[in-house]
Parts: sequence; C-alpha cells; structure tokens
Amino acid sequence: MTAAPKKTGSLVAIITMFFLFGMISFVTNLAAPIGTIWKGHYEWAGMIGNFMNFLAYLFMGIPAGNMLVKIGYKKTALIALAVGAVGIAVQYLSGIVGGDVATFSVNGEPVMLNYLIYLLGAFICGFCVCMLNTVVNPMLNLLGGGGRKGNQLLQAGGSLNSLTGTLTPLFVGMLVGTVTASTTMASVSVLLYIAFAVFVASFLIISFVNIPEPQQNTGAKKKFSHSPWSFRHTVLGVIGIFFYVGIEVGIPGVLIFYLSSPELNLPNGVALAGGVAAVYWLLMLVGRLSSSAISGFVSSRVQLMVTSATAIVLVLLAIFISSDVRISMPSYSVEDGFSMVQMPIKALFLVLCGLCTSVMWGSIFNLAVEGLGKYTAQASGIFMMMVVGGGVMPWIQETIGRSIGWMASYWLVVAMLAYLFYYAVIGSKNVNKNIPVTD
Repeated sequence: MTAAPKKTGSLVAIITMFFLFGMISFVTNLAAPIGTIWKGHYEWAGMIGNFMNFLAYLFMGIPAGNMLVKIGYKKTALIALAVGAVGIAVQYLSGIVGGDVATFSVNGEPVMLNYLIYLLGAFICGFCVCMLNTVVNPMLNLLGGGGRKGNQLLQAGGSLNSLTGTLTPLFVGMLVGTVTASTTMASVSVLLYIAFAVFVASFLIISFVNIPEPQQNTGAKKKFSHSPWSFRHTVLGVIGIFFYVGIEVGIPGVLIFYLSSPELNLPNGVALAGGVAAVYWLLMLVGRLSSSAISGFVSSRVQLMVTSATAIVLVLLAIFISSDVRISMPSYSVEDGFSMVQMPIKALFLVLCGLCTSVMWGSIFNLAVEGLGKYTAQASGIFMMMVVGGGVMPWIQETIGRSIGWMASYWLVVAMLAYLFYYAVIGSKNVNKNIPVTD
C-alpha cells in the first residue's frame, strides 16, 4: 500500500475522476435518443443500441476490475478512452456505409448493414464506459476515505455525470428534430465529431495527470482467502446495482417512446420528448448536488431508503393518473427553441424520479463496499459487470411497453424500486465482519 497522496495531488485526482464521470454519462446517454432514429427504420430497434452498450459490462466488468489490480487506475483509464474513441468512430461509419446492404430479416423486414455497424460501435463504447466506471467509483470512494465522505465525493462526481446526461439527449433532439424514414446517423454526425475530439483530448490530458495508485501491483498475483462474494451485503448490493441502472435508464428511455408515440400525437414528438427527458437528467444533477452537500451528515442507508420509497410513489402516480391530465413542462424543439409545452402529468411524475435516482448509485456502491478492505477492487469489477442491467431491464421494459402499453411497463420499475428499499432497510447490513479484510 502506497503512502497517502498529498492534498494537491488528491485534488487533481478528484477533478480528473469528476471529468471521467461526465464522460461516462455522455457516452451512455447517446444510446436512447439515437435509438429513436433507428426506431424510425425498425420498429423494434429503439432500445437495442442501449442494450448493446450495457451488454459490454457483462463481458468487461470483472476483467476491468482485474486491470485495476494489474496495471493500475491511470493505464486502465487511458485504455478506456482509446476504446471509446474507436467506438465513436465505428458509430460514425454507420452513417456513411452499409445503408444499401441487407444482411438478414426480422419479421420479413431486411436489416441493413449500417445498423449492425452502429450496434458494434455501441458495444465498443460499452467497453469504454465499463472501464471508466471501474476506475472512477472506487477511486472517489477511496479518496474520500469511504463512509459518508466517500459517498459525498461519489455524489459530487455524479453531479457532472448528470450535467452531461442533461445536455446529451437535448443536443440529439436539437440535431434530429422530427424523425422520418430518411433520418439517419448522419443527422447527429456533428455530435459524434465532438465526442471523438473529447475522447482524444481526454486521453492527452490524463496522460499528464498524476493519479494515485492505492493498490499497486507487486509482481505476484495475490491470493485471498475469501472474495467479495463472501459478503452478504455485497452480493445483495450487486443485485441492487443491476436493478438500479435498469431503473435509471428505463425511466427516461421509455418516457421518450411514450411521449413520441402516435397515441399522444404530440407535434415534433421526438424532439419534445428528448427535451423533457433532459429535465430528468437535470433533476439528477440537482439531486446529486444536494446529496453531496448532505452526505457528510446523512448516511447512505437513509438516503437510499427515502429516495426509493419516494420514487415508488411517483411511479405509481404516473401509472394511475390519466393521460388526459396535462401540465406545462419545459422542452426544446428546433422550430420553437426552449418553450413550455403541454404534456401528460405522467411525464412530470416520471421526470421527478430523477431527484430520487440521482443518489442511488453512490449510496448502493458505498453501502456494498463498506468494510471490504482489500476486496474493494475485485468488488468494483463485479459491480461493473452488473451494470448490464441498464441494457437488460430497459429492453424488457420496452418489450412490455410495446405489448401491453408504455405505462404498464413501469410496474417493472416499481418492483425494482421495492428491492432497493429492502436493500436499504435490511440487505445493506454487513453481517460478515468476522472476515479479515487487511493483509
């Protein structure tokens, strides 16, 4: 174990981790609004890109955790950024090649090669954000010293994550406008240019930043008597992460499909839906800023209990209140710019869930790694693997929505929130304190 970094070095490391947190959200939140473009070509394709993005976590989660131990935090981050640049480049290629080459068919409809290229790019970007997540979360928790201070740093970093999450669907909505059969990835090429440039710039900047390595490789592979799976609260937290990411992505993702559906017949529906979804991420920013201010005084357990219970109430209200009940909400369209538009009040309740989901990731992670000691890096890789829930659960929710109705699909969200409430009340308690966690 290396000596504790100096305060200046720690500050630089914290700022770097905050920046990487923003990159994670930027890449991840491209998937759902871009999915509306492909949904205009293939009715079933709305969440498949998002699914591919998160599917990568299943394959990369544990290897990413092992990378932290073997090559350190900085090298893992640099590899992640390089992979992200490649993923964005592949997505860009989907807008210029393969649009006239058929591959196979779904329900008798030919699927063009360009869509498969896009899915490959989304999958590659998933490897990137998985590695970045594996670096950022344990590093911020360690720099904060764990406990409430560790959670405070996680929430503060998550604030920048929410800011980029707010801007990304808004930018995509501005660029796309109304989706038609002729709308393609070329419509968002400017955004992909920016993303690629940011990845390259980030790689160069972090190359010169000193990132502390709390667990340096000693040359020999360490063998531990136990593993993160030996801790009940960690295992239950892994399940919690799986459900949480499904909740976070599913609520605004399916909301976009609902608001742009023919049954509502909203003018310029996709752009307006993207603008409303951006408010969800904006409220996540507000929630994380608030949490970062109070996390030094309010435990992660209490925050998770209150937010999961509140979110259950909000989603139930959205399910039961009629779509005919309307309210003015802020949104954006190319024609009208920023404006107040009439939306079903359901959208307001779902958007308000952003205040609740904002604190859940940091709270679950903080609770699940509490008391793990030398097993923290391994646990981080496992958590990243379970982020695949952000692809699986929204895809299941979309499937339910297309079958029996978009609002009915939110019962799945209610069930997942109920599990998080259970975890906060009972499952997060460490009942394995007899396991040694130091060398």
